[in-house]
Amino acid sequence: MERVTEQPSLYRDLEKKSIEEITSSINAEDKKVAEAIERSLPQLNRLIGRITEALRGGGRLFYLGAGSGGRLSVLDVIELPTTYGIEKGRFNVVLAGGVERLSEAPEEKEDEPEAGWQELLERGVSSEDIVVGVSASGTTPFVLGGLTHCRAQGIPTGCLVSNAESPIAAQADFPVEVITGPEFITGSTRMKCGTMQKIVFDMISTTVMIQLGRVKDNRMVNVLLINEKITDRAVRMLMEFSGISSYEDAGRLLREQGSVQKALDHLSSRG
Repeated sequence: MERVTEQPSLYRDLEKKSIEEITSSINAEDKKVAEAIERSLPQLNRLIGRITEALRGGGRLFYLGAGSGGRLSVLDVIELPTTYGIEKGRFNVVLAGGVERLSEAPEEKEDEPEAGWQELLERGVSSEDIVVGVSASGTTPFVLGGLTHCRAQGIPTGCLVSNAESPIAAQADFPVEVITGPEFITGSTRMKCGTMQKIVFDMISTTVMIQLGRVKDNRMVNVLLINEKITDRAVRMLMEFSGISSYEDAGRLLREQGSVQKALDHLSSRG
């Protein structure tokens, strides 16, 4: 296996560069990310299809990760109940060192190959679920150990890695290999790999939510009414979809039903 993520940066003598030269070079590298993702879309689409299938059947998604990628998966998952009104616990993260220690970044925990599997067992993981390993290198023991156990137990697996033909991809039923190339700072996979991971997490969660009917047209009709800005947006959304002309009447119905989708369902049931 070739560790592209550890190859030397294409840029030398960075300490001698100006601010303008540094930012221009970083931007040039970041432009490569979208192209790398595009090459991997067939793999990604298959993974998204399997995740959607699992969730439709009542199963759950578990991201199993460490380092920057694992932390980025946390940021994606925590926003989904508010944005799409999906129940907490449908999208999950098992993070090396624990989600509760997210800000401490205890990266030494990623070398424990049994820890991820033990936490998955504590969460009652089963063949109805799907576990997706996140590892830039494709070799992280925490992730590899967890996926190996999952596959042996018949639990569907996927992965997101940035080196080809990695051990983690070999344990994934639905591998996604997005090869972003050497980092601007040699080995600093929080850069291009991290940018790629954030984009891919957005693509996975957004596409799955649309497929599960959590979006109408292009609107967040299941958004939780957690503040005035979101509530105002939801009232106007309800007015548009329902034809209710009064802001006050739409707001009253929205508060009674709890979401735009529920309000629309209520109106539909009344004929």
